[in-house]
Amino acid sequence: MLANLQVSRPQPWNHRSPLLIQCALSKQGQLFLSSVARDPSASNRLICKFIASSSKSIALNALSHLLSPTTTHPYLSSLALPLYSRISEASWFSWNPKLIADVIALLYKQGQLKEAETLVSETLIKLGSRERDLVSFYCNLIDSHSKHSSNQGVFDVISRLSRIVSESSSVYVKERAYKSMISSLCAVGLPLEAENLIEEMRVKGLKPSVFEFRSVVYGYGRVGLSEDMQRILLQMGNEGFELDTVVSNMVLSSYGAYNKQSEMVSWLQRMKNSSIPFSIRTYNSVLNSCPMIMSILQDLKTFPPTIDELMETLKGDEALLVKELIGSMVLAELMEWDCSEGKLDLHGMHLGSAYLIMLQWREELRYRLNAAEYVMPVEITVVCGSGKHSSVRGESPVKRMVREMMTRTRSPMKIDRKNIGCFVAKAKVVKNWLC
Repeated sequence: MLANLQVSRPQPWNHRSPLLIQCALSKQGQLFLSSVARDPSASNRLICKFIASSSKSIALNALSHLLSPTTTHPYLSSLALPLYSRISEASWFSWNPKLIADVIALLYKQGQLKEAETLVSETLIKLGSRERDLVSFYCNLIDSHSKHSSNQGVFDVISRLSRIVSESSSVYVKERAYKSMISSLCAVGLPLEAENLIEEMRVKGLKPSVFEFRSVVYGYGRVGLSEDMQRILLQMGNEGFELDTVVSNMVLSSYGAYNKQSEMVSWLQRMKNSSIPFSIRTYNSVLNSCPMIMSILQDLKTFPPTIDELMETLKGDEALLVKELIGSMVLAELMEWDCSEGKLDLHGMHLGSAYLIMLQWREELRYRLNAAEYVMPVEITVVCGSGKHSSVRGESPVKRMVREMMTRTRSPMKIDRKNIGCFVAKAKVVKNWLC
């Protein structure tokens, strides 16, 4: 299997890819890493002190941050192994294959192959002959290698998984292995090799699932091979897999990475014509690819505060993209409305999506507060999060944008004293403001 792998053309990395998600660092973790940065020679003592004074969640958060491919402290990533070693000695620690796979993949990336192989050997001894546990560990490991863009690491695990596949009689084990191999090859920019594995599955009597096809669709899209992406989409249809929101978002993201906005407009129209619902990720994929909107949101003091003003600012395909998004059911799905509260939840949205939803929400809010068919709630709430999951904990770009929008429009909604991730106001006060 490995001998047939060929390297595809390298792909431009899209910084907006959802594959890599920054692990936000706790304040205690920030203090710990700052201390080590100031005095590297005291790292062992500082690690022991940190573990002794930290809860399980804080200690694992710091380790996860160092293990992340997008860590903001790459110069301290050498601390990951000694930190993991100390954590593994804690009374609360419970071994899991995902964490050890992340450690091994980082060591491999750093060129510490001996240390990485030692941990692999220890893991294999621990798991013994439990086939499902072995394949689970290798699947976690190949996923970790792919997140670090380590082609050689991916190839190494493929050779190991190939042996398991050839020797196993379990359909579950074989399908799990192929799923991870195909997904990881696509993640490192090798969709052709992943497609070859789909054909290999057929030869072995296994039926590829929608997951494998989605992986290859996105794999080709990410490297800019639109014709191959469309070919796999056609093949999916021939296999009986219907086009859905998940695949459509992958296609939109792929087009967006290469600034193919006219193709994105056509795809949104295709989704509407096929009754494929939009989602938050649809908004994220489309609006992240709109340079004018991204430019507008760089200066929160000057962005258009209404839909009409925004549409006057936008030109060409970008205006058409926004026009296609407006009026979808996404806004209604994000709103809860009853006699006690009218709530809008912005969780999961990137900045551009939250901005456009807020503009639509203001118009919808005006309608509902004046329409007879809607009950008047006691309170209006906008949930934007406190920044707990932002790259810098506690600093939410969405919250900053919403706060500026409230200020510029002289909204009566203020940050909730009980929950700093929410803006609240009495519904009657909001109604008077809107009218």
